[in-house]
Amino acid sequence: MPKVTDEYIQNKKSKIIDAAYTLCLKKTVSTVTMQDIINETGFSQGGIYRFYKDIDDIFSDMILYLRKKESIKEKTDEILAKENELSPSEITDLIFAMLTDFMKRELMGIEKIDFELSVLAMNDPTRVDKILRNIPDAGNMEYLTMRTMEFFSQQVSLGRIHPRVSVKELLSYIASAYTGIQTECIVNNCYKHEQNPFTELFQPEIQLKTLARTVKYLIGEE
Repeated sequence: MPKVTDEYIQNKKSKIIDAAYTLCLKKTVSTVTMQDIINETGFSQGGIYRFYKDIDDIFSDMILYLRKKESIKEKTDEILAKENELSPSEITDLIFAMLTDFMKRELMGIEKIDFELSVLAMNDPTRVDKILRNIPDAGNMEYLTMRTMEFFSQQVSLGRIHPRVSVKELLSYIASAYTGIQTECIVNNCYKHEQNPFTELFQPEIQLKTLARTVKYLIGEE
């Protein structure tokens, strides 16, 4: 019997992950099944279970792959590295421009999947814990929150900004507002079949531009 190489295993797993991602775009995450994966890949049931024990095991690898493929961590670091060249207001604009680009590009992809995992977490938290248990790295938003908290705290200590709220309150507000914008943009662009007269307003570039202006006001810059 020929030896199975690591390259062979990775190739098979990649096809399964790609199938899972494709299915998550067509359906909601919670409704994707192992049978769907079997149908999408054309692999036998044994061919799937040879590499993954269940659908959540596949989702774990899929999320890990997507976090590496569509990471904003390097871009975040690049922007914050300009802290001595640019004002806090300009840094804020660059961060939100990056977020706008990411949300526009991934609204029907990673953002949709992330939103549906959040919904799943409310209905079945143990399942989501299981999916995320073996993912060691912080996600895009967790990393961005951590780095911007460091940045704003440093800017306060240097006297470059004088926030109207504490840094923790500011980051809590940004995270909540971003989640709300993400939800409204996804719901109005991905799920609603009837044309909403306000759909044109629920677009990342409009919503995040307003949030950026609000954040600059809260840090005392505008």
